[in-house]
Amino acid sequence: MNSTFTKILRIILGLGLLFFGLSKLINFNFMPTHIYTGDAAIFIDSLSNSGYILKVVGTFEIFIGLLLLFNKWVSFALLLLAPITLNILLFHLFMDTPGLILALVVLVLNTILIYKHWKVYRPLFH
Repeated sequence: MNSTFTKILRIILGLGLLFFGLSKLINFNFMPTHIYTGDAAIFIDSLSNSGYILKVVGTFEIFIGLLLLFNKWVSFALLLLAPITLNILLFHLFMDTPGLILALVVLVLNTILIYKHWKVYRPLFH
């Protein structure tokens, strides 16, 4: 579970979540903005106009990212991240295909780390 490979993946995923979580709460001016079009723009505008959804998701991403970076409750963090990862993937698959590669990277990292911690999850399926 704590191989160098697993540590590197956990840190990369944690940093990515921390960065993208903070970007939902703080407007980064140095970051190039991706312009959503069509249904993706309508969807993101609706989430943004709700006033809380993106903030909640950003807060969860920061929390999960910190857990991964500090190597605390990693199995719990990965379990919390699973539905967020699925939503990221489905959003980019159906509404914003240019961002699909990053969504796939998050999916692969989360899947590998869940696989590496599988003995913790095994009792859930018996």
